[in-house]
Amino acid sequence: MKRVIVSGANGFVGAAVVRSLIDKGIEVYALDLAGMNDRLPSSDLIKFIPYDLRESKMLPALIKEREFDVFYHFAWIGSAGSMRTDASLQLNNAVWCIDSLRAAKLLGCKKFVAAGSIMEHETMAAAYKQGNRPGLGYIYGSGKLVAHTMSMSVAAEIGIDLVWAEITNAYGPGESSPRFINTTLRKILRDEPLTFTAGTQNYDFVYIDDVAEAFYLLGKNGKPFCHYLIGSSNARPLREFVLEVNRSVAPNKEFIFGNIPFTGVDLPLSKFDCSKIEEDCGFVAKISFEEGVRRTFEWIRESEKE
Repeated sequence: MKRVIVSGANGFVGAAVVRSLIDKGIEVYALDLAGMNDRLPSSDLIKFIPYDLRESKMLPALIKEREFDVFYHFAWIGSAGSMRTDASLQLNNAVWCIDSLRAAKLLGCKKFVAAGSIMEHETMAAAYKQGNRPGLGYIYGSGKLVAHTMSMSVAAEIGIDLVWAEITNAYGPGESSPRFINTTLRKILRDEPLTFTAGTQNYDFVYIDDVAEAFYLLGKNGKPFCHYLIGSSNARPLREFVLEVNRSVAPNKEFIFGNIPFTGVDLPLSKFDCSKIEEDCGFVAKISFEEGVRRTFEWIRESEKE
């Protein structure tokens, strides 16, 4: 790869991917809202282009150059927090993903690599479980699932290679969203109560540097119209991860399990299989959960001092 486009380039995952790409000497056209480039390093390899996801159809007019190796699509409004439950917004995200896909074709991109989520599988399981009453969080998963299926059809129609990446749970320095690891570590630092579900549901976490490397390899080696899970290859019950956090950075804190009801779907460990990305792309996560949590905890501690 020599030249790529990255939408949502200033986001948690997008910025990590941009850093990884320029470290490899790849030129990056970074797309995000005007003024939203504080996470991006200073580099001659980065060309920042202000854009609004809702106006993705206009990208061929904003970018004059043509012929790119990959369009990485990370832009997604409401990927965390209360906006995950906004049905109209999540459906619009799927439409804007299609707009970006069509724009990528017009820009001469050979491949479109999109960021999906393991929640696509959870959403399917939740929808087809008799009598189940899934929580509002599955609206976000539904948006990702709709974007995935529609992108496959459109990509096939217009003739662009689609690679779909399903992230388990990315975490690490630089994250500001209220997702599980980030929230738990901040509660530890603020001496807030640490209460959880029973933690019997299967889960996985993957460190942000590993996620960035995975996306680089997907752009380079991912096969057309295949989907790949980006994870640690060490999925297990959530309780085991939480206890590792307890041992690693908060040995004197009390972690209480079972005080919060679990209303989601427990996926079998087979759904966390990362063998496809290992076989096709050579990706294997390198940062252990213990090491990743320590790095993240130190980053949060230093950032809160500031």
